[in-house]
Amino acid sequence: MKKILIIHTGGTIAMMEDIDGTVHPDNHNPLHQSTKLLSSIANIEVKELFHLPSPHITSKEMQILKESIESSIIQDKIDGVVITHGTDTLEETAYFLDITVQSDIPIVVTGAMRSSNELGADGPYNLISSVRVAACDSAKGKGVLVVLNDEIHTAKNVTKTHTSNIATFQSPQYGPIGIVSKRGVSFHHIPIDRDTYGIKKIKKNVVLLKAYAGMDGSIIQAVKTMNINGLVIEALGQGNLPPTMVSELKKLIDSGIPVVLVSRCFNGYVQDVYSYDGGGRQLKELGVIFSNGLNGQKARIKLLVALEITNNHQQLQEMFLR
Repeated sequence: MKKILIIHTGGTIAMMEDIDGTVHPDNHNPLHQSTKLLSSIANIEVKELFHLPSPHITSKEMQILKESIESSIIQDKIDGVVITHGTDTLEETAYFLDITVQSDIPIVVTGAMRSSNELGADGPYNLISSVRVAACDSAKGKGVLVVLNDEIHTAKNVTKTHTSNIATFQSPQYGPIGIVSKRGVSFHHIPIDRDTYGIKKIKKNVVLLKAYAGMDGSIIQAVKTMNINGLVIEALGQGNLPPTMVSELKKLIDSGIPVVLVSRCFNGYVQDVYSYDGGGRQLKELGVIFSNGLNGQKARIKLLVALEITNNHQQLQEMFLR
């Protein structure tokens, strides 16, 4: 029987609902009641690492989580990991672990859209499904996986698409890579590659901006005063910006601050197609780094990680095309 480590970090999955409908962390994690149900699936170890709502999670907690997983792999000889996490930033933590944990054992991140005492609470079921995936031989080597609502997604592609629906986690361009059913765990897609980076710390400051009609360079000026190390912009369409941003963007790049471009569209990726003022072709010539399909929040995570390795423009561009 596989040895699976469950790491609790908090979130709605570990919260309670009051009579007036407000949801809050409880003194006792209700998920501990589900641990006994898992004994028929795997040998379970449980670690309560944090008890935080996911908006409280920062890169510091992500790094602690990474180190805890890697330490347990070496010291406790675990076969897989399941992490319970709040859904608001779940995809960012999952992606951070995907590109930093140096192991091919199954690592599954899960959560819930309904607190533990709500009617139709999805947390216990998602936890059981996630342990089943983590204990599955075919989950090995597929990177960090996100499991909710009977679906298995890659950390790279999954995103939260609805504020409250239990089917909120989707992979818009590619769909789930597998399903969890009463009969077992089935994978129907396989990721063809995974890039990981061995880092010991996260100390950089990377800001994420979203482009909008009429946006100008003043916001670039303001961001520059924050002593940033990098900037990610969710651009319009295939990778275009209002022309009034270009001059300040050039100054930022010339000062040595890398700028990564993604699209604010949730399907497709940015390309240097349009040659008008502010178009992708011009931005590429200015030295803007184009990303291959990541959304804004994950591009920010990747730039945080990448900047701990290099500040070289060509190397950064190669990383973001993987």
